[in-house]
Amino acid sequence: MRITGTGHASMLIETAAGSILTDPWVNPAYFASWFPFPDNSQLDWDALGRCDYLYVSHLHRDHFDAKNLSEKISKDTTVLLPEYPTSELEDELRALGFTRFIKTVSGEVTDLGSGVKVMIQALTSPTDGPIGDSSLWVEDADGVRLLNQNDARPTDLSAFTKLGQVHAHLLQFSGAIWYPMVYELPDAAKTAFGKQKRERQLDRSLRYIDDVKPSHVFPIAGPPCFLDDELWRFNDIHGDEGNIFPDQQVYADYLADNGFDNSVILLPGTVAEVTATDCTVTHPVDDVREFFANKERHLEEYRERQRPVIAAAKKSWEHPDIDVFGEIKRRFEPLLSEAEFIAAGINGPVRFDLTAPDSSEVVEQIVFDFSTKEIRHYNDEKCRYRFRTERRHIEHLLFVEEIDWVNSLFLSCRFSAARIGQYNEFVYTFFKCLSEERLNYAEGWYAEQKPDEENIDLKGWTVQRRCPHLKADLSRFGKIDDGVLTCQMHGWKWNLNSGKCITSVGGNPIRSSRPDDD
Repeated sequence: MRITGTGHASMLIETAAGSILTDPWVNPAYFASWFPFPDNSQLDWDALGRCDYLYVSHLHRDHFDAKNLSEKISKDTTVLLPEYPTSELEDELRALGFTRFIKTVSGEVTDLGSGVKVMIQALTSPTDGPIGDSSLWVEDADGVRLLNQNDARPTDLSAFTKLGQVHAHLLQFSGAIWYPMVYELPDAAKTAFGKQKRERQLDRSLRYIDDVKPSHVFPIAGPPCFLDDELWRFNDIHGDEGNIFPDQQVYADYLADNGFDNSVILLPGTVAEVTATDCTVTHPVDDVREFFANKERHLEEYRERQRPVIAAAKKSWEHPDIDVFGEIKRRFEPLLSEAEFIAAGINGPVRFDLTAPDSSEVVEQIVFDFSTKEIRHYNDEKCRYRFRTERRHIEHLLFVEEIDWVNSLFLSCRFSAARIGQYNEFVYTFFKCLSEERLNYAEGWYAEQKPDEENIDLKGWTVQRRCPHLKADLSRFGKIDDGVLTCQMHGWKWNLNSGKCITSVGGNPIRSSRPDDD
């Protein structure tokens, strides 16, 4: 099996049944905030686009690049489609001109012929990507197996490992979120939270690798880079131990420090020939470590090349004729009336402070009130959750009829946030479900959640085996310190004495006891 790196989570997998191109992202995403690093625009995308199969793992725009898919990827290719609860991914691909689909069944092996098999595991909770994320398993005719986990977070990898030794495991290691950088916190607190986040995401990746026990580990799906001057500080080049975007070389060194000497870095253009016993790698540069040692220079050159692209994007965001308050009220107030579980989980107002372009001057304040289920102007009431962003960002979201503000505004990091108290998952679930189809799916998912009945013993405590958040196996991902259990899958915490979730308002409690409590 030959794997050619094409940037971020993208690669070309060559098998006996043909080539599979995955997640071909090239163009800036999320309000021109995220760019692939290293720069992959110099690759021959016309040739790469003549692939036999296309796999787009989910709709996040650093995986689903509509411009590249439309302009460079052959419409004669066959799409390997994950089984998601809504048809959005298929609909968007069809709108771009794709007509050939293999609709896989989650967790079931599909035979592509010539001895090649694939399996796609789809994750479908409201917090998995934009209503879905997925992983791709491939077995070539010679028995070589690949698991492309990208940035999915499955709670159980046994569906893949029971099919045989995984020779190439490709997974995310870097951050892909706005926390804690956008929060209005003292610098010291922000650094401390960032350090915890960085350590947790690296630890989570080790647990996945330990479960899979692959022959070779390929760090992918991050980090992005930030080329706009306003966001430059998010690149991990400033010596900030709280930065959540470590690069591939940093991660390879981390793996080595933890006893794993089998990592393979995929630069754009790197070719890895994987067999059942070996992996031969050819890079487009003479020295990969030296390349990353010069990362700041590469980023500065990349920034200069992309300045016109960023400037043009910013000009496209302003739509002054849009009545922002009126449109928000018209489009989204009906959704509030349908948001039973989500509204109960938020149970109060969420405020948006909208500012003038490139300014801190607030020009409009709009409240989404989940207790009264109405949208209105701010009236000096207490709001536990607040976002601040430029008014033109909201104008553009309304202009393009965006139904997922998480997969656009929030991932852009072009906002700041403040909250009183704990993180609230329901806030972000609502803002990624700004359509009736998505909202009803999320509401139905929450309605179907049932408590786990199996218990495990963990560090002197008896607790339910499955995490109350998203069902991670706490025998693998649970960690207890001073009576607090942390699930390393997403970092959620519970007070084991009370059973109360201390991470999120509305979080389900955990069942827990000590043997001497019985």
